[in-house]
Amino acid sequence: MADVLVLGGTGTTGRRVVAGLRAAGVTPRAATRRPREPGQVRFEWTDRATHADALRGASAVYLVAPIGEAEPAALVAPFLADALDAGVRRVVLLSSSAVTEDTPGIGELQRLVRAAPEWAVLKPSWFMQNFTGAHLVAQGVRDGEIVTATGDARVAFVDAGDIAAVAVRALTDPGPHNTEHVLTGPAALSYAEAAAIVAAHLGRPIRHRAVGTAEFAARLTASGMPEEFAAVLAALDEDIRRGAEDRVTPAVEQVTGRPARSFEAFVRDEIASR
Repeated sequence: MADVLVLGGTGTTGRRVVAGLRAAGVTPRAATRRPREPGQVRFEWTDRATHADALRGASAVYLVAPIGEAEPAALVAPFLADALDAGVRRVVLLSSSAVTEDTPGIGELQRLVRAAPEWAVLKPSWFMQNFTGAHLVAQGVRDGEIVTATGDARVAFVDAGDIAAVAVRALTDPGPHNTEHVLTGPAALSYAEAAAIVAAHLGRPIRHRAVGTAEFAARLTASGMPEEFAAVLAALDEDIRRGAEDRVTPAVEQVTGRPARSFEAFVRDEIASR
């Protein structure tokens, strides 16, 4: 296989996909706005000239849509046209379990990707890694109070490492997957239950406070998020409250041959060890 272009190559899943491709003997190109290391290439969604350079000689693409765009298809469609013209045959899209083809804006990406000769759509549930780093949930962990509009509904949080492992298989397997993979962890938890697990490992109180959808959207906007995108994310929390994410799938194990990582193991290894 020729090189694989990994968009968001330094991000949460992208850097793990890059590492997995290297371990599989495939040369990755990590697309980033500011390449600093060997194997990284410059990529700007709004600068089409960078698309051609990044795509040259690549046979497959791991596609992470532009962050913060409520209508990303306007940027992604020209890129995919460039990719197919450059000889890319396989495209693996990182989507979301909350997104369907009919979802306004971001749902259009799934239709675009199916135009590739070989494709896969990864639809993970909410990331376990949201509890770390710069995410608002992670800030809630640090503050002792996680705020969402999910009520007491459950989410089968999934580890980014498991998402990346599925992506690597979808990018490198001899035969194309040509399907969607709904990816979850092994158990569904409410944010209150997840907060209790984190609190037990950290040895300090952490609680979940449920707010209304409008209030949550306002909090996201106040954090610096564009208003339109904040409304999209708040609506996803509302979907969770209605039960949309309360299910577990075997997809991670079916594709990779190993069980999905549990939230307890994630907290023990990634949070409590810091």
